Amino acid sequence: MVQGRISRLSVRDVRFPTSLGGHGSDAMHTDPDYSAAYVVLETDVEDGLKGYGITFTLGKGTEVVVCAVNALAHHVLDKDLQDIVGDFRGFYRQLTSDGQLRWIGPEKGVVHLATAAVLNAVWDLWAKQEGKPLWKLLVDMDPRTLLSCIDFRYITDVLTEEEAFEILQKGQVGRKEREKQMRMHGYPAYTTSCAWLGYSDNTLKQLCMEALQDGWTRFKVKVGADLQDDIRRCRLIRHLIGPEKTLALVPLGIGVATGEQAKALQFLQIDSCRLGSVNENLSVLLMAKKFEIPVCPHAGGVGLCELVQHLSIFDFISVSASLKNRMCEYVDHLHEHFKYPVVIKNASYMPPTDAGYSTEMKEDSVKKHQYPEGEVWKKLLAAQEN
Repeated sequence: MVQGRISRLSVRDVRFPTSLGGHGSDAMHTDPDYSAAYVVLETDVEDGLKGYGITFTLGKGTEVVVCAVNALAHHVLDKDLQDIVGDFRGFYRQLTSDGQLRWIGPEKGVVHLATAAVLNAVWDLWAKQEGKPLWKLLVDMDPRTLLSCIDFRYITDVLTEEEAFEILQKGQVGRKEREKQMRMHGYPAYTTSCAWLGYSDNTLKQLCMEALQDGWTRFKVKVGADLQDDIRRCRLIRHLIGPEKTLALVPLGIGVATGEQAKALQFLQIDSCRLGSVNENLSVLLMAKKFEIPVCPHAGGVGLCELVQHLSIFDFISVSASLKNRMCEYVDHLHEHFKYPVVIKNASYMPPTDAGYSTEMKEDSVKKHQYPEGEVWKKLLAAQEN
């Protein structure tokens, strides 16, 4: 029985100075500081059950997302968890249809990022209440219950609720075998950690060799700043990893990987924070299945690997039933700050076993990296002034 009234919402601006090492750099974002608006939902249950949610940002602007989370807080406070999940579609619509806030959202921009943070915390709370990791909560859910979490208002021209039900019904066949496969072998991953655009050639070489030693066979390269330098770097990486390893460039053309559902793409990059949490990702996974577009999630950024692994594992077990041309991004940054970090074995995500959405951060890490009063930022800002 889902229970617990949400008695408090707090949100903090947590930033990690990744720009100092060029981590996460690409053609458009040359100096990102991996950051998050970090939401904590407290309940009135005796064991102090809490839900944790994040949305990913790049440093500046996180304070704006924090403001947006606080603007949404009244929709969550004093609500019973049972009432929320019992009508999750209604709650999702309420959160995204605030009569005044919708002017600066929803389904885009800062308000939608804030929505993701709040809803990610709700899903973490629900999964913990049920004593299951989020992927298992979704896998075990009755198809009708799962569909009741999705707002179909804007997608019925592409996918109706009945079509989605048929997809999930078909996904029931062989589900237990696929779950067993995931538990044994995990979900295939590719690494982006070796080839951020801001890395020197020496760093790139060192990281590629370390990745090969760790068993990585699939690599992604960030490109787009300079064509000739892109070609040079790709040649260098191909030489380092050898001809048999996968480099995320399609021969004789480039596969388009993006977050938009259309006939113009070859891979769908879902994101657990840019989309409106699990609710919206469920609808996108189902649309991708209808059109047989392989889902290769985006997971570069603080906490994104922890979150999106649940969605990929659920997708394989209950929706796509396929690993063909599918893999999930992995970056080897900042996992040490999470209470339940990802587990990678043989270049694959192993299914989380702890209850929740893997979103909870270590309190000490949060305090040290809270902006601007945390210990890390006090030192960095003081050094900049001097």
